[in-house]
Amino acid sequence: MPEKLDVLSFLAEAKQYPLIDVRSPAEFERAHIPGAISFPIFTNEERAQVGTTYKQQGKEQAIELGLEIVGPQLAKWVKQVKKIAKDGVLLVHCWRGGMRSGSMAWLFETAGLEVKVLVGGYKAYRNTVLSELAKKIPLLVLGGKTGSGKTEILIEMKKRGIQVIDLEGLAHHRGSAFGHLGLEEQPSSEHFENLLFHELQQMDFKKPIWVEDESRHIGKVFMTESFYERLRESPCLFLDIDAKYRLPHLVKVYAEYPKADLLIALEKIKKRLGGQHFQRAVECLEINDFSEVAAITLNYYDKAYLHGLTQRDDAQIDRLEIHTLDTNLQVNSVLAHDLAKFNFNI
Repeated sequence: MPEKLDVLSFLAEAKQYPLIDVRSPAEFERAHIPGAISFPIFTNEERAQVGTTYKQQGKEQAIELGLEIVGPQLAKWVKQVKKIAKDGVLLVHCWRGGMRSGSMAWLFETAGLEVKVLVGGYKAYRNTVLSELAKKIPLLVLGGKTGSGKTEILIEMKKRGIQVIDLEGLAHHRGSAFGHLGLEEQPSSEHFENLLFHELQQMDFKKPIWVEDESRHIGKVFMTESFYERLRESPCLFLDIDAKYRLPHLVKVYAEYPKADLLIALEKIKKRLGGQHFQRAVECLEINDFSEVAAITLNYYDKAYLHGLTQRDDAQIDRLEIHTLDTNLQVNSVLAHDLAKFNFNI
């Protein structure tokens, strides 16, 4: 009989042994346990067909149809999975920890492998993710207006051994209307939550975890309400950096992208810029005056960020004035800053 594990025990085992997800390709693509290997029993169409049969004809007929579909695949699957297993051990899960994972576990054990199955399947895993994201997490928020280099600062801090979670990196988006440029497609909000939970599992909750200040949505990705509330109520170190330092950084980051893509991004914030400012930005874009385009958009984003900052408890905000966009110097300033008011021992 395969060993049955709860979520946290299953994830602990997944650090050592390969994990296969036997749900359909569409289920896996929408969201999955980070590190899992997609090994579907049914194609998307086959899964829909079996589901329809179950609803219309009953469980027995659905099982018979399922067996007809998978029968010819069994020998091939065993050969494939023996190449995946490590030291003859394999982890398996499906949606609810029912027939799909149970059937595959039986098959692989019959073929001589040691199999561990997730009790409750992916559904139980998701319940754990949402429960853990709702807990009190010792976040320390790095704030600052657009173009302050916050992401670069956090990446450098992580290299120096500081606990950091790059929310924008997980979301594949920089947060603004231009934030998708040059990045791969965003994950679903569900998978973003899975990735965030995976990161938090690596953290020591006795020490602060640095994250960047964000709105609840990063591009099309939305944070859970509970995690976002925690983000908003956590201490925030606000980097006060003049626009004269930030503008060249923004030009460097975005001017390399096609003007057609930049125009589409501008159109997303047309109403917020106002017709006159939008038209001026478009004209400057056409003549490659990227600095002026950045200045026009920065005026809007600065106002929006400062408004968001007012929604925080002022007692939980500390300000640090910085006169450089050199990442190493910025990090030195952040780490040298006295954060005692936040009661964090960094």
